[in-house]
Amino acid sequence: MVQVISLQQKLIKNAMYSSILAGCLAWLLLIGVSGYQAMHLHDELMEEIAESLLGDVTQGQHVDEISEEFDIQYQLWLDQEVLTTSEAQDLLPQQLLMHSGQHFEWVDGQLLRTHVEENEELKVLVVQPVSIRTERILHTALGFGLVLILLWLLQWLLLKILVKRQLQPLNRISKEIASKSAQDLSAVVSPEPEIRELQPIVSQLNHMLFRVKQSLSAEQRFTADASHELRSPLSAIQMRLQVLKRKYQDHATLPQDLAQIEKDVSRGTQVLENLLLLARLDPEQQQNLPRQPLQLVDLIQDGLKALAPFVQEKQLNLQLDLNPVDIHGNAELVFSCFRNLIDNAIKYTPSAGTVVIQTQQKNAQVVVTIENSGEGLPEETLRRLGERFYRALGTKTQGSGLGISICQKIMQLHQGKIEFHHSDLGGLKVIVTFTQA
Repeated sequence: MVQVISLQQKLIKNAMYSSILAGCLAWLLLIGVSGYQAMHLHDELMEEIAESLLGDVTQGQHVDEISEEFDIQYQLWLDQEVLTTSEAQDLLPQQLLMHSGQHFEWVDGQLLRTHVEENEELKVLVVQPVSIRTERILHTALGFGLVLILLWLLQWLLLKILVKRQLQPLNRISKEIASKSAQDLSAVVSPEPEIRELQPIVSQLNHMLFRVKQSLSAEQRFTADASHELRSPLSAIQMRLQVLKRKYQDHATLPQDLAQIEKDVSRGTQVLENLLLLARLDPEQQQNLPRQPLQLVDLIQDGLKALAPFVQEKQLNLQLDLNPVDIHGNAELVFSCFRNLIDNAIKYTPSAGTVVIQTQQKNAQVVVTIENSGEGLPEETLRRLGERFYRALGTKTQGSGLGISICQKIMQLHQGKIEFHHSDLGGLKVIVTFTQA
């Protein structure tokens, strides 16, 4: 199955993916910068507390405020005596005084940042849990992450609106192309302002429409010429038949024979008109096809009557199971379809063989089955049935290879279908299905 993608969704996804990637990189960079700044700031605070205590013990209130806000604990020592300390003292073991300067120490299952500073008489210990710093970093990262998510949602909404607006020229061109038909093959007009990437497509499309218009005009001229050239001899035959009927009206059987020939010529003229109409009709314009209620069995019997001499010549065994069924369609085209199919079955059935024709109503469908005896069909032949001008090699029958393809187009115009299968009789089994509205 061919995969179908949306260009609009693809553009939005790619833009969002690149934005999310850039945002995540920026978020990681922010965490790194925030971590560095937080560590540096808290180290300066610890150093400031130490210097304040060593310089002037009376600044205790200022030091306590900083200590409470940033969860920093301290002690000031004079020899082996504690002069002052913070309210919280659970993180101040005396062994930390052994290392001067700033260090990371692992004490009682948690990581501490320590600062030890001293002068000639005094010694100060400042301690802070590293978790306080990481919490602040995480709060900053979380806040920035929430802002990023809001920005991404806003970007997605804007992209959906803007990309849809930018693709409107493409949608207009698509609608204009979809509106083209055999009656309107004019050039597609590029939207204003013109989109550079669409110019080659529009140019090639207009070139193709021009060539299709020329081909269609040539076909219409050929159809008109063929109609005139084929209608004229049929009309002349019909006139001569009328003259012969008047001339030999006292003859016992000749007028009846001439009447049958005249009927066949009339039907041939009508068939010609419908086949020319068929050549001009677009399968998508089924409403232009003249239709009427039809007794399908009558049309099949008319076809059998026209082909009766060939049945008698080959001494075929006709097995008919014709249940009355009604359809709505074009009488001449449906007759041509079944005449072709029955004629095909007769041609490819060996002498003294069997041809079976059956009609039946299946719910909302009318099904006609035509099958014949024979020596079997190769899979290649069965698969290619319906191709124009295709005829199986090795057959001695005459034909143009157009009959089945014409039948398929007739059924397409009647919203029906033709299926080909191997017959239990050895030949071909054709199933024609009409779907009733």
